[in-house]
Amino acid sequence: MQKKKTKYIFITGGVVSSLGKGIVGSSVGVLLKSQGLKVTLQKFDPYLNQDPGTMSPYQHGEVFVTDDGTETDLDLGHYERFVDQEMSHVNNVTSGMIFWDVLNKERRGEYLGNTVQIIPHITNEIKERITLAKKDDDFDVIITEIGGTVGDIESLPFLEAIRQFQFENRDDCIHIHVTLVPYLRTSGEFKTKPTQHSVKDLREIGIHSDVIVCRTEKPLSQATKNKIALFCDVRPEEVITAIDAASIYEVPLLLEEENLDKIVLNKFGLVKKQNILPEWNEYVKSINNPDNPSVKIALVGKYTSLSDSYLSVTEALKHAGAANNCNIELEWVSAEDIENGKVSDFLKDANGILIPGGFGDRGIQGKINAAQYARENDIPYLGLCLGMHIAVIEFARHVLKLEDAHSSEIKSDAKNPVIDLLPEQKELINTGGTMRLGSYPCKVKPGTKLEEAYKTNLINERHRHRYEFNNVYREKFEENGLVFSGTSEDNRLIEVIEIPAQSWFVACQFHPEFKSRPTKAHPLFKDFVAASKKIKCSEP
Repeated sequence: MQKKKTKYIFITGGVVSSLGKGIVGSSVGVLLKSQGLKVTLQKFDPYLNQDPGTMSPYQHGEVFVTDDGTETDLDLGHYERFVDQEMSHVNNVTSGMIFWDVLNKERRGEYLGNTVQIIPHITNEIKERITLAKKDDDFDVIITEIGGTVGDIESLPFLEAIRQFQFENRDDCIHIHVTLVPYLRTSGEFKTKPTQHSVKDLREIGIHSDVIVCRTEKPLSQATKNKIALFCDVRPEEVITAIDAASIYEVPLLLEEENLDKIVLNKFGLVKKQNILPEWNEYVKSINNPDNPSVKIALVGKYTSLSDSYLSVTEALKHAGAANNCNIELEWVSAEDIENGKVSDFLKDANGILIPGGFGDRGIQGKINAAQYARENDIPYLGLCLGMHIAVIEFARHVLKLEDAHSSEIKSDAKNPVIDLLPEQKELINTGGTMRLGSYPCKVKPGTKLEEAYKTNLINERHRHRYEFNNVYREKFEENGLVFSGTSEDNRLIEVIEIPAQSWFVACQFHPEFKSRPTKAHPLFKDFVAASKKIKCSEP
């Protein structure tokens, strides 16, 4: 029996950055998966960092962590959420990884004395990474997003690699180019020149766009589509309108209306089956339903001016809101503002308080004040990673009365380091890729909120941290009403804490937000929002 041939879709972007190539790729993945095809996605990033693990959230947004412990671009989160499939180290590639591997091969003499060059050595390495995604699984379609914008010098090796790849895999590759079509309100017309120039730049490289996806704030007229088609050598039906949507989860449905899935399938010689994406449709209808009550969640962090820094958290809240038939009214609260003001002024209207993960000492006292406010006023609380450390420090200071209780990450000479480094972390020098990363098992204590949420006694969740609860203080915490509801299988590491005296107060060492899905809200987020909704509905 002849083995099926994998098909490849390459997604490039032009005109401006941040057009939503990742959402387009994820949406294509949803549509093809609904046709019974086995799909995976990749992100090729042109920056020279080996991964985004040491990059500031201000520059790059959140770092998404996969089950195998890879620190990746945030688009990997979109991929997982949309196609409901775990990604790994093969799904995110950076220029740094490529150059690092090529230079190491050169040092080992693998190039037999040849001069090492961008072509063919770098481009060959990139092409190898394209097919590496199917090494452990036989995918029907691999969707590869090329980061950056056509014209960027950093992207050229990747574009050259996919140019070569398309000729080595004739009839099995298509190119989708995502561009911006600006609308000038003063003249009331769309401007197609930026798209024309972007496609021209691609053609000069040797890449012909099979489909052009046009980001726009208003529907494109047929005349505009015809004009783009004429100048960009595609059929009018291959010019796709990607109008600004209220929710990213509407995009697969909007692209289906534009027949993007049918066009892609036809180019691969496949026929579209009847498909209405029933679960996806229901989810889209459920979000921001005006008939649902609004639940106000205060997210207390230090990157509140940039929502991408907590992207998986905000998406997990949306999923949980839909699962609880309520709309999430997210209130961004700067931890530094709380430090400089009265905590009740910022949190008095919150139905739930969430403190996400993070690093560094900025805003720490504000977060501690927020956790104290949640505990003393019985407001549902969810702490994630650093949010658990904050809850532990607050409890130690105000319930256990431990002087100078702190994390040694923040205060190295703390008298009571209730949060401290793992012994094996104390000798490390490098910061990149050296944390406790990826999926680890967690044992669930019976009769707890944790068990109520997961309905099982063993779970697996993703981590990204170095510091842990200090077991020297374990007995003292338990004596004062704090329950360790989740631990490592050997009972050595504390994974989850909760306070039974509160209506709902749970904090975990891991990052549950990474595993939430639109139609499968994460259990902890689902129960947190349910408890917050209960507070909302009990208001006079």
